[in-house]
Amino acid sequence: MAEVKLVSVKKIYPTTGSEKKKAEDVKEEEVKFAEERANPQITDEGVIAVQEFSMDIADKEFIVLVGPSGCGKSTTLRMIAGLEDITEGEIYIGGRLINNIAPRDRDIAMVFQNYALYPHMTAYENMAFSLKMKKIDKETIDKKVREAAEILDITPYLKRKPKSLSGGQRQRVAIGRAIVREPKVFLMDEPLSNLDTKLRNQMRAEIIKLRQRINTTFVYVTHDQTEAMTLGDRIVIMKDGFIQQIGTPQEVYNSPSNLFVASFIGSPQMNLIDTELIIEDGKYYVCLQDKKFLLSDEKQKILKEKNVPAGIVVCGIRPENIMLCEKTDENALAAKVEVSEMMGSSVHLHAEQDDKAVVMVIPTVEADAEAKRQFKYGEEICIKFDLGRLHLFSKETKLSFG
Repeated sequence: MAEVKLVSVKKIYPTTGSEKKKAEDVKEEEVKFAEERANPQITDEGVIAVQEFSMDIADKEFIVLVGPSGCGKSTTLRMIAGLEDITEGEIYIGGRLINNIAPRDRDIAMVFQNYALYPHMTAYENMAFSLKMKKIDKETIDKKVREAAEILDITPYLKRKPKSLSGGQRQRVAIGRAIVREPKVFLMDEPLSNLDTKLRNQMRAEIIKLRQRINTTFVYVTHDQTEAMTLGDRIVIMKDGFIQQIGTPQEVYNSPSNLFVASFIGSPQMNLIDTELIIEDGKYYVCLQDKKFLLSDEKQKILKEKNVPAGIVVCGIRPENIMLCEKTDENALAAKVEVSEMMGSSVHLHAEQDDKAVVMVIPTVEADAEAKRQFKYGEEICIKFDLGRLHLFSKETKLSFG
């Protein structure tokens, strides 16, 4: 069994001497923005990279850590691998505490962003190297290498050296080198970021197939939300060293826990509009363009249970939940076209609605001629929101009301 458990894991890079002085200067700057940032990353202890990371990863689960650069995702992965010391907390693999266990004894395999292949060795020799170091017999090594090569479809390239392989082939060799070790846990640190878009899509599919065939625990780091959504059983979204939300791809997409998750997950990102929440006769309404819109029964129940007061809130709506409509529609809102982007199966329409920028996705595969027509800059249109799919967030705490 290869469960991975992280308990209140924390990583601080201490500062000394001139670095400490610089850190104090940075801290003074960060204090000025204390109201905007809940977590100043520079403290008296040093630079905080990961803060109170706790999570249980099930055996054979595929977990993806995702977030912007500097959020702490790669540092977390490197702590699991043993490449970074843990400042505080505990990490377990298969029930064994590994805080002070050397990387080679953790029964993990890591695939890096830059492949890290030996340039003077063939693909076969690169894949066999770790097994040779363990003094495994040649027959067993050959069997494991060729089985891994077959899985990754790189058998014809085993005699080639890295310089004569494409980026995708090199990455397959790097993954193959990890497979032959038969580790309890696979750790992958942005393995596809050096590939072009087409090859990245192909390799993403290959990783999905690989996971199904070798059936072990994966912890995968990426800044690409598409990779996160397509690969992960669950996604861990990070920002400033903190976990923002953990959930399945569908959960984090449909029910973002805060404004950061709402804006980070989804492409195009969720539209976020400051609006007024009012209460009349015990019912909640949002005001858009001087119109009142009654919220769904589900939202009414949630808001009442939380006793949410009237006031300014942030209203979130996914681009695919905004539609074109006729002016006569009771929910119609006036808007003006800013930019029209043809994406093939859809048009990404950027518009201005009541001095607020909104983006909507209009499918073009439908027979509706309205969806296929050309949109011109400044053109007046009417749009409506799917009121059952509105998300409401507190303007003060940035948290979702549910």
